[in-house]
Amino acid sequence: MLPNRSAFEAKFTAIDLKSTDETGEFEGYASLFNREDLGQDIVLPGAFKQTLATRGAGGVRMLFQHDAAEPIGVWEELREDARGLYAKGRLLSNVSRSREVLALMRAGAIDGLSIGYRTSQTRRDAKTGIRRISEIDLWEISIVTFPMLPEARISAVKSRPFAAHTPTPREFERWLMRDAGLSRSEARAIIAHGLKGLTTRRDAGGNAHGADRLIAKIRAATRLLQSAQGN
Repeated sequence: MLPNRSAFEAKFTAIDLKSTDETGEFEGYASLFNREDLGQDIVLPGAFKQTLATRGAGGVRMLFQHDAAEPIGVWEELREDARGLYAKGRLLSNVSRSREVLALMRAGAIDGLSIGYRTSQTRRDAKTGIRRISEIDLWEISIVTFPMLPEARISAVKSRPFAAHTPTPREFERWLMRDAGLSRSEARAIIAHGLKGLTTRRDAGGNAHGADRLIAKIRAATRLLQSAQGN
């Protein structure tokens, strides 16, 4: 039973479906900490701790567009980490709506997650209007059409990016920006000149902070792409 709708809120997070297959498995972040969304809300670290301890992943429903009549899968793992609320779920292939949602996700027509919740503890800044949420009673996480927090994205479906096809330069550029944390110019330097292009660009700009970490991510991504293509 969902809570009284007058007390029920929803908060959206964009997801990036880099690849998918018929299993319907995916993972990513349903919420990010310390990021102001379009509704002037900031979720603080630890906000989900109590509800996850009480309800667990099995007690949080996976819905389509927040419709209680449209359960489409199960959440197999929900946990907080330094970044936010990590979610790993699976769409149910024997549910017709789930098959439709999976097709939409694979086509990139749907790219949002949204948490359905009640706030337990909040504090609003009188000057800025920003509300800081320190405790959330989480009821469901929906796959939705429109995101409110654009930065967070699903990191993988079956952890195999571009498994179905070789990425276009545009797709690879988007992946570098979203998941390796590069700027657009850095991503284009990688595409044009490989890792040397990123290193040269950062040396020229006098800012090498985090370069080793980013290069390690690119190398790991290369290995993942090679394994996805059977090399």
